[in-house]
Amino acid sequence: MGLGLSIVEKLTRARGDMRMGVPVLLTDGAAALLVVAVEALTAARLAELRHLGAPVLALTVRRAETLKVPAYDGDLVRLAVAEDADLGWLRAMADPADDLRFPMKGPFHSLRDGPADLHRAAILLAKSAPLLPAVVAVSVPVDTQAFAALTRLSLAAILPELNRNSPLHPVSAARLPMAAAGVGRVHVLRPEDGGPEHYAIEVGRPDRTKPVLARLHSACFTGDVLGSLKCDCGPQLHAALTQMGAEGAGILLYLNQEGRGIGLANKMRAYSLQDQGFDTVEANHRLGFEDDERDFRLGADMLRSLGFSAVRLLTNNPAKINMMQAMGIDVTERVPLRVGKTDQNAGYLATKAAKSGHIL
Repeated sequence: MGLGLSIVEKLTRARGDMRMGVPVLLTDGAAALLVVAVEALTAARLAELRHLGAPVLALTVRRAETLKVPAYDGDLVRLAVAEDADLGWLRAMADPADDLRFPMKGPFHSLRDGPADLHRAAILLAKSAPLLPAVVAVSVPVDTQAFAALTRLSLAAILPELNRNSPLHPVSAARLPMAAAGVGRVHVLRPEDGGPEHYAIEVGRPDRTKPVLARLHSACFTGDVLGSLKCDCGPQLHAALTQMGAEGAGILLYLNQEGRGIGLANKMRAYSLQDQGFDTVEANHRLGFEDDERDFRLGADMLRSLGFSAVRLLTNNPAKINMMQAMGIDVTERVPLRVGKTDQNAGYLATKAAKSGHIL
């Protein structure tokens, strides 16, 4: 008897396939799509897809707004890929790097007939990879055995998983003396879905019966490690640890959600767009993402797993407070964390306040 894969295992495989440019088969009843992420697509693969049928390009409404394409499907658009459209055109549609040099990409033929649920799921899968949210899809017979070697996912099975917060489990923990906070302990937690691990840095010996001074800090390689002056992340990280050390106790949750959840590669794309004059929110939108793609439910799960139910939250972001409260974590106090302003990030901070509601 063969071993079957769970939907979580299939999704993990599908994410890897998407990153490698391997087609994934999505099904919904009598409908089936072969989908490939544009970012990983090759000319040879595009030719193979054309041999199977008429390719369709699916983009998010955010990317469509930049391209001035009406979003008949609401949150996404489906565009027919013309016979003379090559790989360069597809990549230019997905990646805004050269929008200013090559602004004219139309005319576009938007598709309106039939449901777009499978295309929507394909975009969510690309985001979770994390890749640019743009996919090429071809309709194929749902019962064919020609694609038996490919990862096959049903819409009914994957949608709950793509929207679910995967449970986290403790993996290891050890004492770690730190310059900013003295005695500390690092906990590593791993999600069931094969995603990145997250870390909890316990400062001192926090009393689980009282609200703990806590910080949800999203990973920022450029700020935390390289000392970037474009953001305030590094100073916030170190200021939070220092304050916890001064108070003798605290918990810092280090969430691996780089670039507001879009990944480091896409964050660098956003930085390049900022160099062209777009602010941080506009850059995310031009890439096809929302303002913020992070999932703060992770923080609540981590706090609960470590025995905390109430926090004094070090944050300037009301969205974090709202999510903690919604997930059953009592936020007894918002503790401001206003550090790290530089000449280089003044505009970035102003955008966070004006467009993202940060209290600065």
